[in-house]
Amino acid sequence: MVLTEWRYTYPLLEEAGLETWAVDILGWGFSDLERLPPCNVASKREHFYQLWKSHIKKPMILVGPSLGAAVAIDFVANHPEAVEKPVFIDASVYAEGTGNLATLPRIAAYAGVYLLKSIPLRLYVNVLAFTGISFGTSLDWTNVGHLHCLYPRWEDATVDFMISGGYNVSAQIQQVKQKTLIIWDEDDQIISSKLAVRLHCELPNATIRQIPDCGHLPHVERPNSVAKLIVDFVQEDCYKEIE
Repeated sequence: MVLTEWRYTYPLLEEAGLETWAVDILGWGFSDLERLPPCNVASKREHFYQLWKSHIKKPMILVGPSLGAAVAIDFVANHPEAVEKPVFIDASVYAEGTGNLATLPRIAAYAGVYLLKSIPLRLYVNVLAFTGISFGTSLDWTNVGHLHCLYPRWEDATVDFMISGGYNVSAQIQQVKQKTLIIWDEDDQIISSKLAVRLHCELPNATIRQIPDCGHLPHVERPNSVAKLIVDFVQEDCYKEIE
């Protein structure tokens, strides 16, 4: 979701000759919050659709890691004409929105959001998200991943999303009719591999590929592997046409 997450994989995709866009969904990353827009699911979807309609203008390979996979499923279900093929990476798509967090009083929600951006908590999340990285690397990635939390009105946008109820897309999964690639990591400690199997079974036209010795964010930890899987997925139909 955050542009900085793709700092390793993005150049590899461009080097492979793919027109590549790295987009911060409204309310996340470094998106413009100057006018404090609503940051619920419908607003995020419409903002992304208008960007696609104005700039991309053709069916795309839509890649969504973690919660970004829920964003992608919601987008495909509502705008199937905009997506040629989706790619889901360690997909978080079975959570029922933000759950009980949606019922929190705003003051409690803001307290939780301030905790979310704390360095100690983010260092701990890195322990769960990555496999066998050094403390120095973890601290570096924490500092980079923390940058967007310092952006003006990030707390307001995050609380707005939390209270809105978030993404609940499990009922939309079977609406994704396009050929789909599921990328899953062998050592993901955040999302169970059983959910990868479930997602593969529920999608009508999906292929699943596993990356060994990798945690929850392979586009950060194993950029070459992720780039190769995406490039092969994009080009496979072209090879078939040539044959």
